[in-house]
Amino acid sequence: MKEIQRKQVAFKVTSTGEDGKFSGYASVFNNLDSYKEIVAPGAFAESLARLKASGDPLPVLWQHRSGEPIGGSAAGEMSEDEHGLKVDGFLLVNEIPRAKEAHALLKRRVVRGLSIGYYVEDSSYNEKERITTLKKLDLVEYSVVTFPANVLATVDAVKSLDSIREFEDFLRDAGGFSRQQAKTIASGGWRALSEARDVPDDAASKCADMIRNFKIPTF
Repeated sequence: MKEIQRKQVAFKVTSTGEDGKFSGYASVFNNLDSYKEIVAPGAFAESLARLKASGDPLPVLWQHRSGEPIGGSAAGEMSEDEHGLKVDGFLLVNEIPRAKEAHALLKRRVVRGLSIGYYVEDSSYNEKERITTLKKLDLVEYSVVTFPANVLATVDAVKSLDSIREFEDFLRDAGGFSRQQAKTIASGGWRALSEARDVPDDAASKCADMIRNFKIPTF
């Protein structure tokens, strides 16, 4: 069973209107991120076409919480350009209290990031460079997020983790692991991960890279 993946990027919401509308880039092409992944141009083309055919808006969530939708984007309000996935979205500021809160935080730039939730449909892996190129993604949501980059991957952040649950959250947020993979690593370590079923071939190496490269990425 496929897991929904999430990718936070250090590119900001570019404008926020009084009516709850906003614009920005939810993903950027050809940018090597802290997960050693690159989103290729055209990765969203088929997904956007399917969304347009359905006539339904793409949900906008608060912090990737499926139970907290705060707005949306119609298919015609999302497009790929040379930079990335450009979105024009709306927040239901008059109907949903959390959307009103998100709008206020965006306007004051306390919260300023966007992050996508997606299934990987096609990708390639460069074993020499240890870089994954995401060629085709099925976009299922995007979120307004507090941290647009992987700021949890620091030595101080790891030292502050004093419970298994916090470590699991760290692995999910900083390493991009699924909930089940994070539980496996937290409880049994790398050996348990390598022996588990249905995990990517590069999962253990990605975990090692994440822990070895304790630093805030620069963008």
